[in-house]
Amino acid sequence: MSYNIDDLNNLQLDVLREIGNIGAGNAATALAKMLNTKVDMDVPKVKILEFKNVDEILGEAEAPVVGILLNVTGDLTGSIMFILKYKAARVLVNLLMGRPAEFDAEFDELDLSALKEIGNILSGSYLSALSALTNLNIMPSIPDLAIDMAGAILSVPAIEFGKVGDTVLYIETEFSEGNTCVVGDFFLIPDVESYEILLKALGVIS
Repeated sequence: MSYNIDDLNNLQLDVLREIGNIGAGNAATALAKMLNTKVDMDVPKVKILEFKNVDEILGEAEAPVVGILLNVTGDLTGSIMFILKYKAARVLVNLLMGRPAEFDAEFDELDLSALKEIGNILSGSYLSALSALTNLNIMPSIPDLAIDMAGAILSVPAIEFGKVGDTVLYIETEFSEGNTCVVGDFFLIPDVESYEILLKALGVIS
């Protein structure tokens, strides 16, 4: 028998929302250390999202975005993706590099390395929260980064979505530093077999 995120009831959804809260809190703390400044975090929006609606979350399919993809290994396997709109990624790197927020240029190698590290830290923060609440051993891989149109970026995880079903766990996180605000979109994409492991760990199925 196969399972997917549609099987979750309200109680388990609350658990997933708590993962979003804890993960975002961890991520804000990690970002604050990276930036050496105070980072505030809004309560994240956590949704069980139909894949066909993901484009609407990110805006137009032609909108430029930065996608950071990590494979997941351990008790759960699959992938996670952290997506920033291009301008938000530029602002975040500017903060990290001590540049004015309005600085605008193509990303250089140092910028790309910084973006990978940011994606690694933020995704790791969510995985740590998920691991703590499920007692599962979950480890991220070295991140891959791509800058492309939203539709092209999403074509990679779309293959995995198609294997599992029509829904995915989506967490929108909003960070702010002073007057600067950055919104990032986080998607958890477990492999088919991992759905059952995750649902068992959350107490959805026995």
